[in-house]
Amino acid sequence: MAQTAEAPPSASQVEVKETGEGLISGGHLVAKALKAEGVDVVFTLCGGHIIDIYDGCVDEGIEVIDVRHEQVAAHAADGYARITGKPGCAVVTAGPGTTDAVTGVANALRAESPMLLIGGQGALSQHKMGSLQDLPHVDMMAPITKFSATVPDTARAADMVSMAFRECYHGAPGPSFLEIPRDVLDASVPLEKARIPKAGAYRASTRSAGDPEAIEKLADLLTQAEKPCILLGSQVWTTRGSDAAIDLVRGLNIPAYMNGAARGTLPPGDPHHYQLSRRYAFTNADLIIIVGTPFDFRMGYGKRLSAEATVVQIDLDYRTVGKNRDIDLGIVGDAGLVLSQVFAATTGRVSNGATGRKAWLEELRAVEEQSLGKRMARQLSNANPIDPYRLVHEINEFLTEDSIYIGDGGDIVTFSGQVVQPKSPGHWMDPGPLGTLGVGIPFVLAAKYARPDKEVVALFGDGAFSLTGWDFETLVRYNLPFVGIVGNNSSMNQIRYGQAVKYGEDRGRIGNTLGDVPYDQFAKILGGYGEEVRDPADIAPALQRARESGLPSLINVWVDPDVYAPGTMNQTMYK
Repeated sequence: MAQTAEAPPSASQVEVKETGEGLISGGHLVAKALKAEGVDVVFTLCGGHIIDIYDGCVDEGIEVIDVRHEQVAAHAADGYARITGKPGCAVVTAGPGTTDAVTGVANALRAESPMLLIGGQGALSQHKMGSLQDLPHVDMMAPITKFSATVPDTARAADMVSMAFRECYHGAPGPSFLEIPRDVLDASVPLEKARIPKAGAYRASTRSAGDPEAIEKLADLLTQAEKPCILLGSQVWTTRGSDAAIDLVRGLNIPAYMNGAARGTLPPGDPHHYQLSRRYAFTNADLIIIVGTPFDFRMGYGKRLSAEATVVQIDLDYRTVGKNRDIDLGIVGDAGLVLSQVFAATTGRVSNGATGRKAWLEELRAVEEQSLGKRMARQLSNANPIDPYRLVHEINEFLTEDSIYIGDGGDIVTFSGQVVQPKSPGHWMDPGPLGTLGVGIPFVLAAKYARPDKEVVALFGDGAFSLTGWDFETLVRYNLPFVGIVGNNSSMNQIRYGQAVKYGEDRGRIGNTLGDVPYDQFAKILGGYGEEVRDPADIAPALQRARESGLPSLINVWVDPDVYAPGTMNQTMYK
């Protein structure tokens, strides 16, 4: 369990602190607004501009988890939102504190993750005078947030926090930013002058149903389709629509593919769970339904879908529907709610088409088995150096129904995307479409803090781990055990491959080669558990010992640096 913050004062003590002379400070107003939103933890790195928020959090029973880098705080807030379904919150100081958090905010934007970053600012009384750490934070954050503003007055502090959270849920979720000048935060105002929004009373429901006519049209398409398929994207998990998705695919006998946070919606072995035949399905299906995934680079900007197929797109954001590719039907709405509506619209019909799809599912299953057969020799390879396929195979075998899997890296995590299959909804975490390296340790922090009952397993590339790895110490300090694996090839191998292809092998190692770092020793130095693995037969026993250690752990697995994932070799940027 995490360390417990100092016990909050009693209700009577809080009353005295807040009202004293009938006054309340900006920091305490912020904390009250966070509490109203259901925030129970803030991730932070301390700074003089923001400490009154800490004081308010103690009184409101909100835990303050301090990290070693503000990027970690922002990523952790993002990860916390993904795991819990509640908004995450990070609090950082002005200037470099806020700029350090920019990457985490940008990642949350592309991943559609609701979080609030609160940044400090110099005093309003020193505006444009060159105060310590003064920067135009609001202007800098505006392009990568759904809302970016300054709190202009202490009485507005709680109101502005609630406003920022409201904007986090406008359309597809995303991050907001608030800066609070030091004198605004530290000042006190009469309690009656401050607007403190009531919990649950300052924003609408975030669930939006689909257009009834469009729902009926999709129901008609589904019942008539002979070869349908569905891609379940991250918004299925964001909207907590897993049960609705399961009901639809099982009830109508539809092969389902999953990406992003939707991985695990169907467990491995489910007759409707498909993974390796997606390209074949997209080429041969007569109806393709894309749920909560944009036509971005991961989808070949829509070009990977058959031109002859009927294409339907369901998304929370109107701007995403039909972007980059024409569609036959677009539905804007909550993924879970829309899928429930569609399933209900097919119920009671003479036929929903399910019985006629047996041959289609068998056709796809044969493709899956052929693909797996071609690769299984490498997944069981005893080669030394270790084939990355063997490593990710062992990780997949190691996972339980309670294991949350986190991938943080380039080439090594591309391998895992083909092999690792979470067994439950909400048990897969990756950066998302921004492709940010360094999310691993912050996501572990968020996931294990939010769900101490779950096992957390994280695979890092050695390059990715080095970006935020020092916060391994934070996991030790807060007693948050996890099983960590570093696929170590002493390279930024995804980039190395591209350089060798474009410029020749003699220039393949410019700017991408790392030292042979024994990350197992790093873990031990910081108080965790560490092991080194060079023989593939030792991977499984080492993982089990890490699990049994009850400590934050790193298993340093030396993998073959001259083996690349197919996804790496197929990237268009290298061609």
